Amino acid sequence: MMSKSEKTRKFIIEQTAPLFNVRGYAGTSLNDVMLATGLSKGCIYGNFENKDAIALAAFEYNHQRVTDHMKNRILATDNSIERLLVYPRTYRQFFRYPYLQAGCPILNTATEADDTHPQLRERAAAALDFWKKSIENQIKRGISRGEICTSTNPTQIAVLMIAIIEGALMQAKLTQRTRELKIAMDYLEKMILGLKA
Repeated sequence: MMSKSEKTRKFIIEQTAPLFNVRGYAGTSLNDVMLATGLSKGCIYGNFENKDAIALAAFEYNHQRVTDHMKNRILATDNSIERLLVYPRTYRQFFRYPYLQAGCPILNTATEADDTHPQLRERAAAALDFWKKSIENQIKRGISRGEICTSTNPTQIAVLMIAIIEGALMQAKLTQRTRELKIAMDYLEKMILGLKA
């Protein structure tokens, strides 16, 4: 059972996470937080030390939602190639998922916080590193199971996959169309299929 304080913190995070992902740290004011939650300044600051603490918790929440979404789909299949194909198949349709429509929390946070908010930048960098290692581990698993070609460089493929996905998401979000996203995800799918042993 969660305490009342824990429930209130959770509520604040859930209500403000989309705001921070869409508007960024600088673009989200305390007034925005109050409007989104219906809570007073005193109640909000009774649960969080400051806006920084809310922003950090919101980033973790946004990142965890995307991670859980992908993890559930990846673990639903045993084959390593099929697991990697979860990425282009999911991101090709990212406009369907409400928590992805605003864009990737890593990309959004990195773009805004690279020079302005060191703590958020560190969190985004750690999340990116986690994502890269997750892909690398899937590739290593595939090599050891004889499903992925032994000459495959896990780090190289992970970096390319992330670059293709994030670049495609940026274009889709900016243009509000899926043409470039589809082109990129089709290419990524072919690239992954080309890793088969």
